[in-house]
Amino acid sequence: MSFIARMFQEGGWGMWPILFWSVFVIAIIVERSLYLVRASVNKDAFLTSMQKSILAGDVRGAIKTCSAAKVPLARIVKAGLVNVSRPDAEVQAAMDQQALRELPIIEKRTGYLAMLSNLAMLSGLLGTVSGLIRSFAAVAGVDPSAKATMLAKGISEAMNCTAFGLVVAIIGLIGFALLNGRTQTLVDDINESTVYVLNLIVNNRNKVNIPQQAA
Repeated sequence: MSFIARMFQEGGWGMWPILFWSVFVIAIIVERSLYLVRASVNKDAFLTSMQKSILAGDVRGAIKTCSAAKVPLARIVKAGLVNVSRPDAEVQAAMDQQALRELPIIEKRTGYLAMLSNLAMLSGLLGTVSGLIRSFAAVAGVDPSAKATMLAKGISEAMNCTAFGLVVAIIGLIGFALLNGRTQTLVDDINESTVYVLNLIVNNRNKVNIPQQAA
């Protein structure tokens, strides 16, 4: 920690904007990671449960399974199941409407990581330029006895800003890549699963026990 504190101090004013961006980068990575973990469900197990309930005509049981899951996929499927007595187009419309509510929440804020990473890198570059200007000023017209000290401080400021900015940018970009990949997987699972459940409903209308259906 003392090394990081010394590095931050030697980096000068340019370290503060980088620190500012780093707080947002870490906060978004942590918040999105926790959300995506909570929003995930075992797709195969969920679809197997849906298949058993729908083939048995137990719509009420399928709805209870969705209510207990408390994840975006389950809420979207539930929106279709509570409208199972309506025409197929309305069942699909109900799922699509719920998906329009859920998908933006799943994709929320992840895209900011790329922008924040660039801002951290550019802030580091700005600090680097500031440090180099300080170094050139030392070479230009300063008392020779203080020239070496000012030159060293300027170079230190430039290098520390560069390093800190790159570290934050790398963390942000790695976080963006991982979270974006996990988000896309979750969205793909939702799309696949909703189509599968809709096909189950459409192809097994004669087995669906509509009187047992409940919201």
